[in-house]
Amino acid sequence: MPTNIYESPLSSRYASDYMLRLFSMDTRIQTWRRLWVALARAENKLGLPVTQAQVKELEEHISDIDYEVEHTREKEVRHDVMAHIYAYGQVAPSAAGIIHLGATSCYVTDNADLILYRKGLRYLRGEIKKVLENLCNFAEKYKSLPTLGYTHYQPAQLVTVGKRAALWAQDFMADLEELDFVFDSFKFLGCRGTTGTEASFMDLFEGDGEKVDEMNRLIASEFNFKKCFTVSGQTYPRKFDSRILNVLSSIGQSCYRMANDLRLLQHDRQVEEPFEKNQIGSSAMAYKRNPMRCERICSLSRYLMADAMNAPMTASTQWLERTLDDSANRRISIPEAYLCADAVLRLAQNVTDGLHVNEKMVDRAVREYLPFIATENLMMEGVKRGGDRQKLHEIIRKCSMEATARMKEGENCDLLLRLSSHPEFGMTEAEMEAVLEPTLYTGRCSEQVDKLVSEIRAAIENVEVYETKDVEIL
Repeated sequence: MPTNIYESPLSSRYASDYMLRLFSMDTRIQTWRRLWVALARAENKLGLPVTQAQVKELEEHISDIDYEVEHTREKEVRHDVMAHIYAYGQVAPSAAGIIHLGATSCYVTDNADLILYRKGLRYLRGEIKKVLENLCNFAEKYKSLPTLGYTHYQPAQLVTVGKRAALWAQDFMADLEELDFVFDSFKFLGCRGTTGTEASFMDLFEGDGEKVDEMNRLIASEFNFKKCFTVSGQTYPRKFDSRILNVLSSIGQSCYRMANDLRLLQHDRQVEEPFEKNQIGSSAMAYKRNPMRCERICSLSRYLMADAMNAPMTASTQWLERTLDDSANRRISIPEAYLCADAVLRLAQNVTDGLHVNEKMVDRAVREYLPFIATENLMMEGVKRGGDRQKLHEIIRKCSMEATARMKEGENCDLLLRLSSHPEFGMTEAEMEAVLEPTLYTGRCSEQVDKLVSEIRAAIENVEVYETKDVEIL
């Protein structure tokens, strides 16, 4: 790996081979060439002066790309698409004169983007499935384990470890549903001309609009698109890029929320991310066990959420039929968003697959605050024994403040001792301790986990998972 030139960390450290191959120059330019072949094939079928021999020659040289020829030509003409047309014509000379017939640059650039972006979403769909499977397994395992709940990051009522994981899983399920909506709404640009009017093809087909429509249907079907955008300018609507980056941002939001929660829990040593035997937590503090995976998830997710702002800024400033100030931005922001979403999901898979629960630490936190949590039950029991609800509430309030002040001095909680000293409750300390069973305070957590896990597993059953070897155009 060269060390004297800049390389994106997303490429060198974080993204998968699959995503790197998908957005590689080879995949992009081969997709352009497949689009030129599809155009030539449709034009041949519909009677334009394009021969089957020319189509065949183009097919035979899809992967025969001479980047040196292209680079030299682009320096001369300052136009990347024309340079690639020239390079393609060099290896397919009999077809050189009909490549790109009637088309404008966005025919290959925009349609190729749509093909790659859809392919990328399909891959990420499988990556979300892996995270969901891990979270479902974890949630089921710990669905009944009581843990201290927090609101405002202050101790609140009990939940369970599994119920908390179910909250994360529900977020990822929402991402999958949003991704599926965007995936199903993909349309092809087709070959629409310089301002989207199809005027050049109306000329080539001598005013036969049905042939123009059939040409676009034939090309779209080669890439498994069922529909084309009904109208367009020179490009497909940049509003659609906002949809794509929004769903990638949504993935980042879910990953960040989960990872940030885990960072908080790791501070109390209740739950821990995977930590290898020889892993170093700090160069100076050898004892440290930093949550570096969760921190990395948060760091990359923050970038991903910020990156998503590029699309609405581009979509809102298209200047009538198009402006080229979208090109350089999209060339960076959209592939980088895909690589980043891929990276955070890979990290999320790693973390959720190896989460460790320190059950004794969880129980310690529960036991420390359980007397406070049990006070509502104690108050109701006191009423049953003849006490006044309002008076009991005030006794609990005062005793709680006194017990908390004592705990702040480093002493043990003595709340039950204080409460039992008030005859209004009509209960001994031993009787009060009898209600300190954590499972009495977790409500329907276990049932809620079962219901959500069942829904998720049914929803993801048929979601396909793609490996690196599966990178292909269609």
